Amino acid sequence: MRARRIATLLLAAHAGLLSPGCDTASSDWASFTQSFSPPTPGEAARWAVDPTDAENQRRGVVLLANAPWGGTPAYLAMYREYLRENRDPLVRVAALEALARHGDASDAELAASALRDKSVQVRVAAAKALQRLHNPAFTSPMCSRIIDETEESSVRVELAIALGQYPQDDVFQALAASLDARELAVNLAALDSLQLLTRQDFGLDRPLWLSWYRSTKTPFRRELQYLYPTYQRSKGFWDHVIFWSPLTFEKPGIPVGMKPVAAPAPKQPFGNVGDGKAPEAKGAS
Repeated sequence: MRARRIATLLLAAHAGLLSPGCDTASSDWASFTQSFSPPTPGEAARWAVDPTDAENQRRGVVLLANAPWGGTPAYLAMYREYLRENRDPLVRVAALEALARHGDASDAELAASALRDKSVQVRVAAAKALQRLHNPAFTSPMCSRIIDETEESSVRVELAIALGQYPQDDVFQALAASLDARELAVNLAALDSLQLLTRQDFGLDRPLWLSWYRSTKTPFRRELQYLYPTYQRSKGFWDHVIFWSPLTFEKPGIPVGMKPVAAPAPKQPFGNVGDGKAPEAKGAS
């Protein structure tokens, strides 16, 4: 109710400012509303290629990456170049986020290479990008980083989430090893991925996981679809006040390059499973 009352006051103020004889007030209101207007696509593109200002480059890349047309070949080439060559870590972070949104499975190689970046912010962004870029050829550097106890826990948590899409022996071993990490957040992220991959739950007991893994012939069960996580939060006060810009969140999705898990076949109401035949009636002549 409070948000509605303030929104009503804003509308009333808008109507009053635009009334005849209030040219100065109208000008002030125009300046105020202009501050809420997003940059044009041309401005975003010029910022992204500004060689003199890294902050402009970052802002431009973020704006382009969030545009529907941000995945055109020219922009993709720019993101990749910035990730390889740009000296500013925040620009590299923006480039990784852009590739995660618009790139293809081959971009997992760049993201995996960024796991060795000096900036922890870049390494976190790289791990998050690998949640959206599916490529089994690059699980090895991910497994190496997640079991490296000198790596920041924020990076290893994101890697544990990313590895949940790969039903492979090296991935299982790395996730199981992560159950013994010092940080509980890493333990729990690894456990979630192990549960997704195997449909088993042995808690944080690494020896029990390993014993089960050695004793089973089919450890990986892929009835559950891996979906990369997205950011969500509850609407706040200003989300209701700024009614002209509705708040929307991206939904979790399947990583690019990953085949969707086939839906399980429906259970048959009668007959032997798989033969499609009804049982014979007893006592029939």
